[in-house]
Amino acid sequence: MKITDITIDVISREVRGTGLESDLGRFGGEVTQGLLRIRTDQGVEGQCFVGDFRSGGASLFDPILKVLKPELLGKDASEREWLWNRLGILGARRGLTFPAWAPVDVALWDLAGKAAGMPVFRMMGAASDETDVYATYPPRHETPNGWVDEARDIADLGFRAYKIHPGMLSTVDAVKMVGAVRDQVGNEMTLMFDPNNNYDFRKALAVGRALDDNGFHWFEDPVPWDDFDAVVELSRRLDTPLAMSDLAGYLFREPAHYIRLGAPRILRATARKHGITGMRKIAGMAEAFGLNCEIGTAGNSSLNAANLHVICSIGNCDYYEWWMPAEAHQFGLIDHYGLNNRMTLNAPETPGLGCPLDEEWIGAHRVATLE
Repeated sequence: MKITDITIDVISREVRGTGLESDLGRFGGEVTQGLLRIRTDQGVEGQCFVGDFRSGGASLFDPILKVLKPELLGKDASEREWLWNRLGILGARRGLTFPAWAPVDVALWDLAGKAAGMPVFRMMGAASDETDVYATYPPRHETPNGWVDEARDIADLGFRAYKIHPGMLSTVDAVKMVGAVRDQVGNEMTLMFDPNNNYDFRKALAVGRALDDNGFHWFEDPVPWDDFDAVVELSRRLDTPLAMSDLAGYLFREPAHYIRLGAPRILRATARKHGITGMRKIAGMAEAFGLNCEIGTAGNSSLNAANLHVICSIGNCDYYEWWMPAEAHQFGLIDHYGLNNRMTLNAPETPGLGCPLDEEWIGAHRVATLE
């Protein structure tokens, strides 16, 4: 099955505003993303949306079409590992980035599943057909009480796990908020904490001790991912496992360096940077050393579906990240995979990613087709 064409439909849509002007930036307004289509001589098409709801996908279009398309035309659609092993030279000589390659990898997996008549997670070897989820919002508050109210609202919706993005709260307020949220939701809810790499060592240590006192499940990205001394020392001093990292520079080889350092206890991956192929490799690396690989939100419908398929094909990931509001990253599909009545998430059982496109919606939001 040979690849005959690769195109990108450029899509413009409005995202409802979420969050404060904060360390993560303001989300909302018009965003430009893409729909990648990889076509074959047997009429099977692999698809993946390009770009997340925060930064869009425009910067990825040229690398996909000018660097990766010439590499793939005429190739067998199954040659994902061949392409993976080309990334080093394409990055060094052509400036290709992992986020540009990742949607291509996901589309190739979607294509393979459709050709085989199997959902991707079953092609990879299913470990489960569902996963637990945790709910999370971007930073939306300025005082501890805002997160207390948010925790109550999330618990009232039926979620059993909640990840806090504390934004730019001071050390004192962050510690106060951690205790107040635990008091609000009780001991039955699993809690995580993610300051998006914004703390220095002293602040991370102080807040981390509050997380220890309140039984948090993990402490995500407290310091810059490459502050290795801080990551090691925090891991040594705190009971709450560190989870690293969602930052842009953390790609495929970085988890191996963390493992050599003996810290942190939880590695992170996401389809947005690692594709399905890279996530599987990172998860396998983590499993060999008794570590979890937790999968982070990827920012669009098909990349998040890729996250879900990988989670259901491995045994060392506890949760799917359910970013709220969901409409920020759910778009362009006829039927969005949603939470069931147990507030867990089932992997789609239809072939490929299981993401049937809403071609009418895409046509209404398409502003160009790039070849």
